[in-house]
Amino acid sequence: MSEKSHNTLPRNAAVVLAASLITGTVFLIFSLFHVGSYGSQESATTRIYFADNISPAHNSLIEKFNKLHKGRIEVVAVNLPFSKFSTNERKELLARSLRSKNDRLDIFAVDLIWVHRFARWAQPLDAYLMPHERNVFLSPALVSCYYEEQLVALPLYLDVGVMYYRDDLLRKHPDYSNISRKLANSISWDDIFRIHKSSILEGSKTYIFAAKDFEGLVCSFLELLAGQDASIFAGDSVQLNTPAAERSLQLLVDMVNDSGLTPRDVLQFDENQCYDYALANGFLFMRGWPGFKDQWLAAGSDSALISQIRMAPLPHFVGKKAVGVFGGWNLMISKYSSHVPESVQFIKFLMQPESQRALFEQGGYLPANSEVYEDDQLLKRFPELAFYARQFENGVHRPYAVDYTRISDALSFYLHQAIRSEMSVTAALQRATRDINQKKVFFR
Repeated sequence: MSEKSHNTLPRNAAVVLAASLITGTVFLIFSLFHVGSYGSQESATTRIYFADNISPAHNSLIEKFNKLHKGRIEVVAVNLPFSKFSTNERKELLARSLRSKNDRLDIFAVDLIWVHRFARWAQPLDAYLMPHERNVFLSPALVSCYYEEQLVALPLYLDVGVMYYRDDLLRKHPDYSNISRKLANSISWDDIFRIHKSSILEGSKTYIFAAKDFEGLVCSFLELLAGQDASIFAGDSVQLNTPAAERSLQLLVDMVNDSGLTPRDVLQFDENQCYDYALANGFLFMRGWPGFKDQWLAAGSDSALISQIRMAPLPHFVGKKAVGVFGGWNLMISKYSSHVPESVQFIKFLMQPESQRALFEQGGYLPANSEVYEDDQLLKRFPELAFYARQFENGVHRPYAVDYTRISDALSFYLHQAIRSEMSVTAALQRATRDINQKKVFFR
């Protein structure tokens, strides 16, 4: 059963058509790669196909690996860039490809919350990694790689929710020293509202967060909920009719509607759109993920402006704790791959401290290998690594469930409706609880 509104069918038809076209494009890419390999004179070379958002940092490591294994193994990149494919689109493209049970794809990157959904199509990896090889990974990264106590993925990099702020704007506040000191450990939401009322922003926006009907909105809600030591679950069922859930959603609603703290434009924004808007329109605080500054510097953004942006833990409710949701991407090997040993060899190469350092230095990807955080020379050059390590200590995972996507889709729909003032906070949480537990499906 699906949730319907007066405009659901046209919207869904367009989405289905777009998804079909994109899927066809990806299949064509895979097919062309394989046609090319079959016609090659280098028939002794085993080619493995790796689908991810292939950044310059990824390309550099692929080239290095291919040079080291010339004539034996060649990694062929299948680029699914974030600029063209949303995370939801990537998820559906990969799922459709794997359902076809062919060997077009060997290695694919998944958002860590997708591991349970993709486990049915993944090669088990327990036999390929000794215990000491697993022990090098950060615990919150490795725990996301198991399904039913079986290792089915390996972490490529880890993320955690953080807050960015404009230090040049904040310095205009008469209480800057005290605010700066609080930011180092997490500022309270009450303080954020007080700063907003002080009118120091000169047209800038106080707090920016991605409030589109998508997974990023769910992350913001879960961070507020977890900061109160609460969960969306009560036993085996979802329960959102709680004071903690109501307080969390009410804060998001108030920021957009009652206080003017957050512009209503964010209702249409995912994270990338939020970043663009914040840089173009000015902001004081913004919820985001690590790598934002590297990403936008690489895109040619104003380096002088970027240099004024600092990081801090996310805000907290008074008397509660600051929490960031874990993100990040893991690598899985298709169970239909004909080149599992070679694929494992490439993934192990990406997990080495040297490769993890390169991903961080060249692309801003937070290492999943714990040894990198013990590199004194690297820490001197990049002190922000110590900041990230501290945030990992207060990070929380989203619920691991095979049907997490269905849960998230329903939750984001109703959160978004409440923030748009199309239904009350109480009604939104009640309907989300009902529809999730009744296993309704929301089409996008």
